[in-house]
Amino acid sequence: MVHMRSVVATRRQFLTAAGVALAGAVLTSTAASGAVGTATPMATATPTPAPTPATVTIPVPVYQQSMVLDCETAALQQGLAFYGIFVSQPTLFAQENADPRLPVMGANHTVLRWGNPYTNFVGYVNGSDWTPTGFGVYWPVILDLARKYGLPNAIGGEGFAPSRIYSELAAGHPVQVWIETRFARVPLGTWTAWDGTQVRYSYAEHSVTLSGDSPTQVRVNDVLNATQYWVDKALFEANFADFNNMAVIFQ
Repeated sequence: MVHMRSVVATRRQFLTAAGVALAGAVLTSTAASGAVGTATPMATATPTPAPTPATVTIPVPVYQQSMVLDCETAALQQGLAFYGIFVSQPTLFAQENADPRLPVMGANHTVLRWGNPYTNFVGYVNGSDWTPTGFGVYWPVILDLARKYGLPNAIGGEGFAPSRIYSELAAGHPVQVWIETRFARVPLGTWTAWDGTQVRYSYAEHSVTLSGDSPTQVRVNDVLNATQYWVDKALFEANFADFNNMAVIFQ
């Protein structure tokens, strides 16, 4: 497996959803011929219709994040709860070892240096990600907590093909992914962590739990305001790629 937040609440007002169109066709034909006064039925070839991809939904509970910038912990809480493991967000967050130091800023409101979200929650969890005074945390920390609290077979990383995500959903496994708030596309940047790690970031970084799959959409459990909705796969895949296809698969 290969190994990589969001605007303040007033900027989190985007919602994109698309409908699902399903179509099918059946072709039949008949023919008959024979001698005078005799009808002889002939064999007819009827094509077998291609199977229609199923829509799968996973009964993952929908939770709202309890801290301003801690969508990742709330998404993890949803994944754990699906398996009957109930842990509070403050309990989980306390183990993310938040690094509250402020970033070193550059020109045009860019971040030059900051913490490492692969090892700690970066910034102040009830701060602002646009100022910025807080950011979030990435997959290794979430994966470690998922395994610690009862999902030893959970896997995580970057570079997951979208097809892998869809197959996991079809198998009944909720998936936490890193995208942009309400799937709005915003500019990306890279900062250098205190330890030298290169961190890809967006001021709209957000994390949600996927809880369903259809031929054209994925279902989202969004912790921002405890909503559940469907998103077009093309839009999901573009967001997913912005964060190097980062995910944690709960199983």
